[in-house]
Amino acid sequence: MTNLATNLLNTASKQPDATMIAMGGKHLPYGMMYQAAAKLAGDLRASGIEPGDRVALILPNVPAFPVTFFATLMAGGIVVPMNPLLKAGEIDFFFTNSGAKIAFVWPDFVEEVTKGAANSGTQVIPCDPMGPLAGHLASGEPITEPTERADDDTAIILYTSGTTGRPKGAELTHANIHLNATRCALDIAQITPDDVVMGCLPLFHVFGLVVGLQAAVIAGASLALIPRFDPADAIKTIANERVTVMLGVPTMYAAVLNHPDSDSLDASSLRTCCSGGSAMPHEVQRAFEEKFDAQILEGYGLSETSPVATFNLPGRPTKSGTIGMAIPGCELKIIDESGAALGPGEVGEIAIRGDNVMKGYWDNPQATAEAIPDGWFRTGDLATVDEDGYYTIVDRKKDMILRGGMNVYPREVEELIYTHPDVLEVAVVAVPDELLGENVGAAIVMRPGATTTIAEVQEWTKERIAAYKYPRRVWQVEELPKGPTGKVLRREVHAPTT
Repeated sequence: MTNLATNLLNTASKQPDATMIAMGGKHLPYGMMYQAAAKLAGDLRASGIEPGDRVALILPNVPAFPVTFFATLMAGGIVVPMNPLLKAGEIDFFFTNSGAKIAFVWPDFVEEVTKGAANSGTQVIPCDPMGPLAGHLASGEPITEPTERADDDTAIILYTSGTTGRPKGAELTHANIHLNATRCALDIAQITPDDVVMGCLPLFHVFGLVVGLQAAVIAGASLALIPRFDPADAIKTIANERVTVMLGVPTMYAAVLNHPDSDSLDASSLRTCCSGGSAMPHEVQRAFEEKFDAQILEGYGLSETSPVATFNLPGRPTKSGTIGMAIPGCELKIIDESGAALGPGEVGEIAIRGDNVMKGYWDNPQATAEAIPDGWFRTGDLATVDEDGYYTIVDRKKDMILRGGMNVYPREVEELIYTHPDVLEVAVVAVPDELLGENVGAAIVMRPGATTTIAEVQEWTKERIAAYKYPRRVWQVEELPKGPTGKVLRREVHAPTT
C-alpha cells in the first residue's frame, strides 16, 4: 500500500466495464470513473496542488464525490470531506484550520461556501454531477499512476462533531483507511464483485466513505448512490438495483421499516445489513428482520478509528443488542477513570488500540495527547464486555444522567420506550433538577394516528423500570434533531421551558 487511490486503479484495471456507481438508472463503469479521476488529478497538479496539500469536498452523494476524492489522492493531496449544510462561520473554521487550497462544491452551496472562504482564500470550484465545471482549473496531463505516499501519510482529515468546543480534525492515514475498508469488505460484509452496496449514507461521513465507497472499490462491487437519504428513494433503489448489502444507521432502518411503500417492497435481494453510528433499538431490529427476512449485523466505530472497531462477525454467533467483538487488527478494553482494565460485566470506558486508530488530531498535539495518552484511544463511550468478548454499549460517557448520585443510562430507558406500540422515536436526556442536580427527560415522536397520550406513555414506562430511571419530564415533538447520517443528536434535544 502506497496510496489509497491504488485500489481504484487495481479494480479499474481488472474490470473496467463493471459498474462502479449506479444512480438514477445510470450505471457508470470503473474504467470511466478512473479516467475521470486521473484527468482531474493532472488538472489539480497543473493548478498548483502538491503532495500534502488539502482539498475540501462539499458535495452530496453524486459521482463527482468519488471522482474528486480519488483525483485528490492521485495527485498526492489530502481530502477534507465536509457536510454541505455547514454555514459560513463553520466553513471558515474548517478552511482556516485545515489550510484547504481548493474546495469542490455543489452549486446549491457555492454562495455560503464563498462567504466562508473569505478569510482562508480557499478557491471555490463548482461541480456538476460528474465533476468540476470547466474553466476553474488549469489543464494538465492525466496522472495515471497514483502519487507515491507512505502508509502513515495522512489521506483524509475528518472533523469530529465538536460536542466539546471546536471540532477537531482526525487525521486518517492511507493505511488506516485501506486496512479498515478491506476488513469491512472481506471479513464483515463479505462483499464480492457481484454485490450492489446501498450508498444512502453520506460520503462525507466516515461510515459512508470507508465502509461504503472504499470497501466497494476494494471488492469491485457497485455502489448505488442516493444524493440524500429519503426512505422512499431507498426503497426504490433496493428494488430497482437489487441491492444486496445495505449500510445504515438505526434511524434509516426505522424510516424504511415504517414507510408505507415498504409493505410492497421486494427485499429478497438483501443479503447483509450493517448498522452503526448509534445503538440499534432492539424493537427496530426485530421488526426489520421479521418484515424483510434480512439479518442486521451491528457494529461500532468512530471517526478516530477509521471507523470500524467492532462487529458481529459472520460465521460467529450473533448477539443481538451487542456491538460484537473487536475486528482483526484492533484491540479493545474496558477501563475505569484511572485507566485500569475492568472485568466482564463491569461498566467502564471503551479504549481502543490498533492499526485503525488515527494518526492524531490535525495541528492539535494537546488534544491528541489527551485522547491517546498511552497508545490507547479513549472513546468516551461506556460499555461492558462479556466472557466471550462481545461488547455492549451502555451510553456515551457525556450523555449519562447523574440523578441524585444514581447513574441513569439514556439508552436503557430508550430501549424500553421503543417497545411501546405508539412510539415512533424517542430521545432520553438530562433535564435540570434543583434538588437532584439532574433528572430524566424524554422527547417522544408518536406514530401517525396514535391515540395514546404522552402522560400515558410516561405512566406505562414508570410501571416497567426502576423508580429512579423513569422520565419525570416527557414531551412530544414532531421530529428529533438528527445529524448528517440520521443519528439522533441528544445534545440538541431540550425540554420545553414551560
